[in-house]
Amino acid sequence: MNPLLSRLQPYPFERLRQLFADVQPNAACRPISLGIGEPRHPTPAFIKESLAASLAGLASYPATAGVPALREACAGWLQRRYGIAADPATQVLPVNGSREALFSFAQTVIDPTGDPVVVCPDPFYQIYEGAALLAGAQPYYVATEPQRNFAVDWDSVPPEVWSRTQLIYVCSPGNPTGAVVPLDEWRRLFELSDRHGFVIASDECYSEIYFSGQAPLGGLEAAAQLGRTDFRNLVMFTSLSKRSNVPGMRSGFVAGDAALLKQFLLYRTYHGSAMSPVVQQASIAAWNDEQHVVANRAQYQEKFARVLPLLQPVLDVRLPDAGFYLWAGVDGSDTAFARELLAQYNVTVLPGSYLARDASRSGAPYNPGSGRVRMALVAETAECMEAAQRIVQFVQSRAN
Repeated sequence: MNPLLSRLQPYPFERLRQLFADVQPNAACRPISLGIGEPRHPTPAFIKESLAASLAGLASYPATAGVPALREACAGWLQRRYGIAADPATQVLPVNGSREALFSFAQTVIDPTGDPVVVCPDPFYQIYEGAALLAGAQPYYVATEPQRNFAVDWDSVPPEVWSRTQLIYVCSPGNPTGAVVPLDEWRRLFELSDRHGFVIASDECYSEIYFSGQAPLGGLEAAAQLGRTDFRNLVMFTSLSKRSNVPGMRSGFVAGDAALLKQFLLYRTYHGSAMSPVVQQASIAAWNDEQHVVANRAQYQEKFARVLPLLQPVLDVRLPDAGFYLWAGVDGSDTAFARELLAQYNVTVLPGSYLARDASRSGAPYNPGSGRVRMALVAETAECMEAAQRIVQFVQSRAN
């Protein structure tokens, strides 16, 4: 067996299952889960109709690069959303969801012979860690700072780490914090990339769920604003899962540095990760339509507007920049909070410490997710409000 597999840590939801193994939820309350970030709004009818109308594609092997019409639809969306002119033939590549691509991209980029490092935010999406480890690299975790809207403290990375860094993962809007990387931080990342030669993977799968009139800044958009129109050493990852409520379709795309995407396409050709022709046609329909995205965003905006006023008097929680998570501070242990909440009120939340690794602050180890829980507001508004009301009762009962 590949010995690198032994370095993988249990996935957060496996740890959650173990945490709850001996918990008996209150049967008087119907179960409500805020634990898993799986979109639960209905899939738009026109996407399902496109899938059904494209079944003849099952008779054909798909090309790994996708059909030109799909790459053109993705490039068209980039132009409308970010004002970016990306060449659909060389700077856009369809992928089977951002998760698959975030993992396989590291296998393409990392040279395991040079004691490589992959830098990622902390807390983080665990795929980054697994991708680094299985590519033969060492993850380096950089804590986010609550006092700076959960910005990553890139300047805390020692020069000797940067000198070995081959790849960094940036998540904007962030999971679990919902923080959006501003232009000044992108400028700093590009400066570091130019100095040390590492590649930037920008995970942007939550970009279309936001709460103000200002859409989140994207990595390619930031590069273009700073005159980096060749997107040197930068690739962005996006997906239809959250944008269009189709997580089961496994459809997204990557865009950016043409030289990197040429090598990524080569890897994927051997990896066997071509998107089904049926899914390609439905994806074209989804990327070409924005009305359903506006309606989807409005549902999240309403949920947060109704849930936050309930939770803010009892928890350290605020409206995120974007995304569908609340990153709430709790008193005491986050794992104890999650266990007791499930036992007493049958509501599931994810302990923040499960999404992070130990970092160092003033020379002392600490977990940047400790003392927080992640709540995914993915259910309908009424169910999210009921969960919030139970959480309020729970917190108040703990305080008495």
